[in-house]
Parts: sequence; structure tokens; C-alpha cells
Amino acid sequence: MASENSGYPRRKPDAEEGKIMNWAQNATLADSHAVSAPKTEEELCRLIAASRGKIRVMGNKMSPGRVLKLAAAGDTLLDLRHLRGLIAMDEHSATFAGSTPMHEIYEILSAEGKMLPASPGVIAAQTLAGALATGTHGQGLQQSSIADEALSIRMVLADGTVADFDRDHPFFHAVQLGVGALGIVTQVTLRTRSSLIYTCYKNAVSGDTLEQDIYDWNHNYALSKAWWFPNENQVHVWTAREADSEEIAQYRANNNDLVKQEQTSDAMNETIDQTLEHMRSDTKIVDENGKPFRTVTRFKDFSDVTGDVYQVFCRGIATPQINVEIGIPMSRVGEVIRKIKDWHSETQPHMHYPIILRCTGPSASWLSPAYGVDTCFFGFVVYYAEDGSLSEEGVSFLQAIERVLAAEGGRPHWGKYFDESLYHWPEIYPQWQAFRQVRETLDPQHKFDNAFTAALFD
Repeated sequence: MASENSGYPRRKPDAEEGKIMNWAQNATLADSHAVSAPKTEEELCRLIAASRGKIRVMGNKMSPGRVLKLAAAGDTLLDLRHLRGLIAMDEHSATFAGSTPMHEIYEILSAEGKMLPASPGVIAAQTLAGALATGTHGQGLQQSSIADEALSIRMVLADGTVADFDRDHPFFHAVQLGVGALGIVTQVTLRTRSSLIYTCYKNAVSGDTLEQDIYDWNHNYALSKAWWFPNENQVHVWTAREADSEEIAQYRANNNDLVKQEQTSDAMNETIDQTLEHMRSDTKIVDENGKPFRTVTRFKDFSDVTGDVYQVFCRGIATPQINVEIGIPMSRVGEVIRKIKDWHSETQPHMHYPIILRCTGPSASWLSPAYGVDTCFFGFVVYYAEDGSLSEEGVSFLQAIERVLAAEGGRPHWGKYFDESLYHWPEIYPQWQAFRQVRETLDPQHKFDNAFTAALFD
């Protein structure tokens, strides 16, 4: 099992009383007495204006602990659970309070026959403000991150005043993805459109031609996602297009619930059984139906499906994990895949979960890993063992593969784990200095900093 100095924290399922832990329970964020839960925006403004310490927002605590945790005594961890829900809706947009969980947004929009133009992330427990702050994204070159569907963003600033940023504001593209360092997001107006129904084809294919296939899938289909199993040289791929009239009729007849085709495929079953063997060995979890195992057993006996975008793609199973995700420009993805194949062939690394491939169109957010270019996100997961430790081999794989992708100019996902020493931020983010200037303007005393953000920007 991985040592404490491996760069990834051990999970602590038995948290100390009076301590606030992040969702994965691998970091203490604050003492419970340091948490404030204002009930209104006005109360929040007064709290921030009066504060002399640092301030961070816990959201739904889905991010790594270092992003959320307080720096010292006298700092405040904000719980904004009271500032949630739908505020307004019109034909082409909807305004939500910043702490509204994404799954509530999807439910509200779906009930009105609407959707966001951005494809959803896999897990929808995070808050809207948290999704913007970390660059949450889905899959498909015709869309980008959720932040790119924001029309306006309302924030409480460090002096306790309120400011609204629309798309014409010079700071808007900094505010879209601010890593919690610019202010407290209280409202977001999102672009909406009429809900679409998709048919998603699921296939198992050889990894031999993945370098070209990844382009074809993403250019030929509205939405696409793939799981690459290098050990077995196999890829499980989902490709989705808008459903035709007959498929939509089947969906409506099924009470607008996900339709699974009767014909199933067992093409992934042997590969999944081998993956489960690795996972059980690494995690020592005895429950055959444990959450980590369910994340891959769903690939057995798979079938095509028809449903709305949330029913088809928002299918993640939330289970504590170390998740690394690095964005690579699409123009270089084929070359990077070849390098991973060569590296994998030479080193034969231990893997207990497939490589996840999701591509998006360019983002306008200055700090988005997809800023300015079509981008493919390479995702890697290691699940925690029953005792809260991590597989030594699994961690070694994460560290090695991140070094490979960082050397290729990769940009890490802000809401996941990464080794910041591998990246020279001003080189990979053209607007890095512009973002720092916005931060100095909006929060000159760095009230919204913690050790992590201070090290990044100072």
C-alpha cells in the first residue's frame, strides 16, 4: 500500500469529532466551530466585510482537501447550503443560486423540457459554483465546460459588496473559473435550450487504431466517451447522436425514462472480470457489490440506450478515490496516445481502472484546461482500500502517467488531484498574468486565499 509521502493522502473514515472533512474523507478542512452558514446574501455580505481572516467555501466538499481547507485559526469556512434553488427562468436562460447542486439544476430543467447546452459531468453532487470554479465538463466537441454556458455571474467581493459580471465585462473570463480565489458566487444565469433526446451506441473495439478512432468518434457524433483498457488492448466507447422519431416515440412510451435495447453485448465481460480482479486485490473490499466495483460491472452485458443527456451520461457512482485528469489539445491527442502505448509497453504498469477519454470544444475561461482549443481529457482513477490506504502500484502509475502528460503540455483539472510542481502555469495558460491582475483588483488583501491558492498565484 502507498506510503503517506506518496503525494496522495490516506483516507480517514473515522474522522475526529468536531472536524469537517472533505467528501473523500482524506483531508480535514476545519474545526466545526470555524464554519459559518449565512441564510441570505445580505448576511453573507456582512460576514465577509467583517472578517479579518481568510475565507473559503466548502460547497459539497467534492474537491481535494487542499483546495478547500482553511489556513489558520480565525479563518472561516462557508457553508452556503441556504443559498440554493431556482431564482428565475425565461425562454432561453435560467438563474440559480450558486450553491444549488447540479443534480437539482438538471431535475428542474428537465421538468421544464430544457437542458444546458453543455453536457453534464459524470457526477452531479457538486454545487453550481463549485462546478464553475473547478472547470467541470462533459463530453463532445460541440460544447465545453459548464462555465461556458454562464451568461452572468453574481459575486460577493472581499469588501462585502456585490458585483455582477456579464459576458461583456472585462473580468468575465476570469470569473467563469476562479478556483474560489476571486469572490463568493451567489447567482449564475445559465444559457438553456429545449431538451434533446439522444441514442447512445455502446461498442467494444480494439485499441490498435485508437489514435484515429478518437478523432472520428468526436467529429462524427454529438457526444462521445471512451474507456481504454491498455492491458487488454480494448476500448469501450459510447457515441451518441440525436434520436430519430421512432426512438423518441419509444422513449415517450417509456414514461420519458431511459430506454435500454433488448440486444446486449458480452464483448467486454472478460476484460471487466480481469479489471475486477485487480480492483479487489488493490482495495481488499470484500463486498462484491461495493461501489468501486459497480463502476465497471455496468460495462458487462451492455446495450444501446435512448434518453435525455442526463439519463445517458450523468451515470457516475460517487465513491472515494484519487482522480487525476489532464487536458491535452486535440491536435496532439493521437501522438500522446502513441506515447502512452509505448510507455505502457515498456513499463507494463499495474492498472486497476481503465483510462477515461472525454473531449470538449474550446473554453473561453482563462484558467480552463480547454482554454482556446479542442481538448481531450485523459482521466485516471485509483480507489481507496478498505483500510483507507492506496495501492502502491496504483499510485506509482498515477505519478508516472501524470509526468508523461505534463511533459506534453497537459493542463490538469482544478477539481482533481495533480502534482503542481510538474507545471509552469504561465507557459500553459496564456492568460495567467491577466487572471492574477483580476485577482489583485477584486481581492487585493487575498481574503479568499488558502495555502494552495497562495502558492499558485503568489
